[in-house]
Amino acid sequence: MTELSFSTPGWRAVLAVGLLTALLAWETAQPFFTLFGRAGDRARHGVRNLALGALNAAIVALLFAGAWLAVTQWAAAHRFGILNGLELPPWPRATLAVLMLDGWMYFWHWLNHQVPLFWRFHRLHHADRAMDVTTASRFHTGEIVLSSIFRLPVLLLLGCRIEELALYELLLFAVVQFHHANIALPARLDRWLRLLIVTPSVHKVHHSVVRAECDSNFSSLFSWWDPLFRTQRIVRDPQRIVFGIGE
Repeated sequence: MTELSFSTPGWRAVLAVGLLTALLAWETAQPFFTLFGRAGDRARHGVRNLALGALNAAIVALLFAGAWLAVTQWAAAHRFGILNGLELPPWPRATLAVLMLDGWMYFWHWLNHQVPLFWRFHRLHHADRAMDVTTASRFHTGEIVLSSIFRLPVLLLLGCRIEELALYELLLFAVVQFHHANIALPARLDRWLRLLIVTPSVHKVHHSVVRAECDSNFSSLFSWWDPLFRTQRIVRDPQRIVFGIGE
């Protein structure tokens, strides 16, 4: 895995900006909802969300990236964790790592809706009444700090390598931006695609002001966790969804 250099920040940043630009263009050309009355409103909304995302990214880089690296290196040196107990070739091992990290992300997301302290932070993400691709960057710094701390024992128990974590983060970031975007796919394509990953129609339900709908569809990357744990909710007419929180 080391030769794949998934943890190289330069080209990851280029991919992130490229995907963001493409989704912003898609939203402009074919928006699913009319969210903003004026172009300036959309610009201010986007700048606020992206600025918060940049702040959180800087905090993670300064405070936690080194700790994640140290934990993964210690686990590898001591053959500690699930993955280090298995003799797997690089790609099957990386695939299993991504699956387990995404399983943890599902559980963590579910916890954010169940634990009052966690919800106090997570509700900032749901409070966005104009969900678009920039909402994918709108998270309370407290939530980012908590998730970064909880990730340390998870990485240790799984025995992940830093390259596997970087691969998962790359896939997660791409899909999270995609399913927050103010876009829609053709119905048939959406049905097929959501068998594998979370699509915009599925995630729109999760951002509904109706709490029963908000407390569903917790998957972040792969979509099968919700059917597996019976937390999936499909809405036939996403056009009637209103974003936000009723608090």
